[in-house]
Amino acid sequence: MALPRALLQYICGIVLLVTSINALKFDLAADGRQRCIRNFVARDTLVVVTAVVSGSKGDGQTVNMLIRDAVGNEYGRPKDVAGESRVVFTSHADAAFDVCFENLLTGGRGNPSRHIELDVDIGADAKDWSAIQATEKLKPVEMEMRRIEEMIGEVVGEMDYLRQREQKLRDTNESTNTRVKWFGIATTMLLIALWGWQIMYLRAYFRSKHLI
Repeated sequence: MALPRALLQYICGIVLLVTSINALKFDLAADGRQRCIRNFVARDTLVVVTAVVSGSKGDGQTVNMLIRDAVGNEYGRPKDVAGESRVVFTSHADAAFDVCFENLLTGGRGNPSRHIELDVDIGADAKDWSAIQATEKLKPVEMEMRRIEEMIGEVVGEMDYLRQREQKLRDTNESTNTRVKWFGIATTMLLIALWGWQIMYLRAYFRSKHLI
């Protein structure tokens, strides 16, 4: 089914925006606290996490990484990272995953830190398009069009996933409203029955005491 023109333009805009994003750069102080960067990924999606850490091993700082998702799957735990470290994995669930860093001070004094450049490639961005171009003998324009096509497909798939989640939440909300409605009706009927029983009981009690 062909996509509406406005939707296609919107998706292309998102793709161009995503392709223009550079690596995340930050300084990590050697205070032992863990700092995490979160991304969402769909199930069975290729992910490449590349971290470039300044410094060298044995300089009194130890940078450790941990990659895991929100449902408990662990994808990598590189230790004492210095220079470039790359972790490649395929996601096991539709969930957010965290790339966490900690910098431990093992020697020296003061407030040292490490500079980190983090690049997370997901889906089409994670593929080696140079190798694909060489293997399939694609022209540069053909390779770029194919890459954009795959990225658009991923965006459309994610939109479908979000729509399905919205539908599921709507169904859950409607089911909850129905249950609350019937619970309210049952409670009201129970209170009416209790009120009627109390009237009958009090009437019988007063009659037994010859008060009425």
